[in-house]
Amino acid sequence: MLELNGVTAGYGEFTALWEVGLNVRPGEAVAVVGPNGAGKTTLLRVISGLVPPRAGSLLWDGRSLDGLPAHQIVAQGIAHVPEGRRIFPRLSVEENLKMGGYLGSARRHFQETRARVFELFPLLAERRRQLAGTLSGGEQQMLAIGRALMSRPRLILLDEPSMGLAPVMVLRLFELIRRVRQEGYTILIVEQNVRQVLALVDRAYLLEVGRIRMEGRSQDLLEQDFVRKAYVGL
Repeated sequence: MLELNGVTAGYGEFTALWEVGLNVRPGEAVAVVGPNGAGKTTLLRVISGLVPPRAGSLLWDGRSLDGLPAHQIVAQGIAHVPEGRRIFPRLSVEENLKMGGYLGSARRHFQETRARVFELFPLLAERRRQLAGTLSGGEQQMLAIGRALMSRPRLILLDEPSMGLAPVMVLRLFELIRRVRQEGYTILIVEQNVRQVLALVDRAYLLEVGRIRMEGRSQDLLEQDFVRKAYVGL
C-alpha cells in the first residue's frame, strides 16, 4: 500500500530524516514512536506532500508519489490529521467537515460520509452548528479526525493526536481511534504516548535522530528493555 525507501528530507540546511524505510499494508495500524525532535512530524509531512524528499522514493500501490502536490496526494486516498489539529476555529463543526470533503469524489458522497462520521462521533452531530474554536481540545481532535474522514481516505496519517489532552481524554481518544480502525481504515500514527499507542497498533517503528532504530510487532517493541525504560517508564 504505502512504501518508503531510503527517504532523506529536511528544512534548509537541516536534515531531519536519514534514509528512512517504512511500509504500511492495507488494514494495518502502524505507529512511529520516538522522542521529541526525532523527525516523526517531518515523516508524515513528507508522505502528505508538504515536505519534498531530498532522496529516496515513496510508493503508493506501487506508483510513485514523488513530486505530487499535497492536494493530489489527498486525491490518492491519503488524509493527514496534523499536529495541533489545525481546525478552522471561526467555522462551525459542520463547515469544518465540509472543508474536509472538498474533492469532487468526496462531494458526491458528502451526505453518506457525514452520516458515517456522525455515527462514529455522535458529539459532533450534537454540536454541528457550534463554532469549532469553542470546542474542548479533545472535541477539536475528534473534529480533525472527522474532517480527514470526509475525504474518504484509504490511509489516515495521525500526528500526535493525544498532545495537550488531559489523561482521561487521552484514553477516550485512543478508544475512538480504535473504533475508526474497526471501520476498515488503515492508520499510520505518530505518537509520544508509547504505552497507549503500542496497545492500539499491529506494528511500530522507533525513530531516533532521524533514523529508524528498530521495527517490529508492537508487542515485541514493548518487550525490549531499553524501550520500556526510555519510553514507557517501566
